[in-house]
Amino acid sequence: MERIGWLRAAVLGANDGIVSTGSLIVGVAASAAGRNEVLIAGVAALVAGAMSMAAGEYVSVSSQADTEKADLDRERTELATIPEAEKLELAKIYEERGVEKALALEVAGQMMAHDALGAHARDELGISEITSARPLQAAITSALTFTAGAGAPLLAVLLVPVGMLIPAVVIVSLLCLVILGAVGAKLGGAPVGRSVLRVGFWGAMAMLVTAGVGRLFGTAVG
Repeated sequence: MERIGWLRAAVLGANDGIVSTGSLIVGVAASAAGRNEVLIAGVAALVAGAMSMAAGEYVSVSSQADTEKADLDRERTELATIPEAEKLELAKIYEERGVEKALALEVAGQMMAHDALGAHARDELGISEITSARPLQAAITSALTFTAGAGAPLLAVLLVPVGMLIPAVVIVSLLCLVILGAVGAKLGGAPVGRSVLRVGFWGAMAMLVTAGVGRLFGTAVG
């Protein structure tokens, strides 16, 4: 849980970088474009994608942070104006979790005496220091990992012969997705096999569909 803030953004950014850039490269290459055109498209996808991920994460997580702040402000006001009702509300939460009523009231009183806002934030609102929104962290993490992910298929474009470009990018992208799925699962304590299959399947589907579109439009233009 301590890793969830940056881990989600990191996995999302790297996965999107690999899939979107790899798929775009495959689609452009399938349209019979030359290496330079493919490389330009790939670099453009990297830059635009990294900026888009950073902006999207920042806006999204900022909205979450604003919501959390509004909830805490409201809770702070209620604690100042109706503390007894807030105590009963907290005790009710503990009762629903299996604590006997009298003990729940005692616990609620002690928790509020120690840190009333913290107790309500954690137990009523589900907000804690571990899970609270960090917009800047999410934006930077997703942009950096998107760039790293997008760099793998771009490197393949530079290193392999033109005739092998599509299979090389597909293999490199899928290999990176498998590694990403395994690492993300390990860091998050989730089943590795399921994560690897999930990212591998959707990555392959994205590249297959994009290749089909590129081949279709390349043939039509030609």
